[in-house]
Amino acid sequence: MRIFSKIQIVLGILLLFSFTSSANKYPVHAKHAMVVSESPLATDVGVSVLKLGGNAVDAAVAVAFTMAVTYPEAGNIGGGGFMIIHFKDGRNTSIDFREKAPLKAFEEMYLDENGKFDMNLSTRGVTAAGVPGSVAGLLYALDKYGTMSVSEVITPAIEYARNGFPLPYALASLLNRYRDIFQESIPENNVFLKEKGLFEEGDMLVQKDLAETLIRIRNNGKDGFYKGKTAKLIADHMQRDGGYITEKDLAEYKAVERAPITGTYRGYDIVSMGPTSSGGVSLVQALNALEYFNFEPDAWGSSEYIHNVVEVLKYVYANRSQHLGDMDFYNVPIAELTSKNYGNQIYSRIIDEARPSAEIYPEHFEDNESTETTHFCVIDEDGNAVSLTTTINGLFGNKVVVDDAGFFLNNEMDDFSAKPNTPNSDGLLGSQANSIQPGKRMLSSMTPTIVLDEDKPFLVVGARGGSTIITTVLQTILNVIDYKMNIQEAINAPRFHHQWMPDRIDYERFTLPYDVKINLIQRGQFIGRLRSLGKATGIQVDFGKSLIYGAPDSRGDGKAMGY
Repeated sequence: MRIFSKIQIVLGILLLFSFTSSANKYPVHAKHAMVVSESPLATDVGVSVLKLGGNAVDAAVAVAFTMAVTYPEAGNIGGGGFMIIHFKDGRNTSIDFREKAPLKAFEEMYLDENGKFDMNLSTRGVTAAGVPGSVAGLLYALDKYGTMSVSEVITPAIEYARNGFPLPYALASLLNRYRDIFQESIPENNVFLKEKGLFEEGDMLVQKDLAETLIRIRNNGKDGFYKGKTAKLIADHMQRDGGYITEKDLAEYKAVERAPITGTYRGYDIVSMGPTSSGGVSLVQALNALEYFNFEPDAWGSSEYIHNVVEVLKYVYANRSQHLGDMDFYNVPIAELTSKNYGNQIYSRIIDEARPSAEIYPEHFEDNESTETTHFCVIDEDGNAVSLTTTINGLFGNKVVVDDAGFFLNNEMDDFSAKPNTPNSDGLLGSQANSIQPGKRMLSSMTPTIVLDEDKPFLVVGARGGSTIITTVLQTILNVIDYKMNIQEAINAPRFHHQWMPDRIDYERFTLPYDVKINLIQRGQFIGRLRSLGKATGIQVDFGKSLIYGAPDSRGDGKAMGY
């Protein structure tokens, strides 16, 4: 019996006996295991893998490959990401499969003849793509820490690509919104362009080229993507249209296992992602400073609370601009940035009035050593947990589908600092630490995180949203630990964002009532844009009740499912 048939049987049983939920007020609960992702079909596959005896890593890899099919705007094999794993024996690790600059890349590749940064070159078309890392990272995790074969975990994705799946309303609308852009960058007969009229909810999206690409991965593992036909298709497309990635770039790509960034907050242990992600260092740095504040239970949403968090974030993002980058190319002062002593220094600088960002500089240490992303969370019956964020940066990445391979490439080269002190598409500034160099990984804001209580998973959380990922994860953790919200309330709660430059507080609806806004202005804060800030997924474990709670974000159409 084929494994997909087994999974189909399990999915049918789960429809009758499992607890499921799209985003709402209350988290879904279960006793044994939980999967939360932004794709309901991928969530179903993840739970079915767990029911068949797979562990959290098996399920996470199956979810990721399924999302490459069912969530093409962000789920991917043409991008990269980061994975945090907690093992039932108390160990923690992280896997860095961030994209890399091609070997032909050079520091001034996105500057015009006048030395001005041309953002179109770093965000659109083949020149914007870094060497993809997702397939290498997922297969590395599966081979080292999984229990199932590549064939078992990837077959559901192959079937959804080959046979199609009905378009949800949101994806149909998104494909229609990008139709004019796709007409400029992909062939007319591509599946992401409907031949006549516009896509409608329920239309079947069949991706036969992608199915064949996934079959090559199934049959040949990592070499099925980074060598052979798929690698040649990528390289040929690059050479034809003026891109930089070669077959040599692909053949030499490797995922890297690293020690995660760790810290503590009010008695909980924080495990998050280190460079080339800025997420873990920034998160721990912020929590170290915020731990000195006494947040009253009814202070959530007050001008004082928002002011204090914003002032801390100014220092965090200032340091991000100067000190964070690929550790293989730059000595990142991790110990100094994440120390409790430095957190106290930041706290001591916070006063009742706002300090203008122009007066805040990256810290000097002596002798120091994107936006379209998706996140999902898994916890299995044994207490193994995975927090995994992948990205192709912008919606549909660089808007280019590899000819005859069926997947979008990323536009992650925009996450480098193409020119010092010049903002990228997220408005983030950078320095030499994140300059473009051949073979270098670009800096990321992805913040896959696991919060432990006595070495057991208490929260598994992460988000999408470019530069807002860090503040989304931070506020979700604060909402649960300081304000005792359940995980669904914590994720759904309106958010605010400050990233040092530009010097402004961006916010969501209902975050800044009139009097709160006036009070912040009187403190010297600048009020920025009303906008959506990140999309999160999370899991919370209640040890006392022996229950696991899963929560997608009400800002999207994700799904939590457990058993």
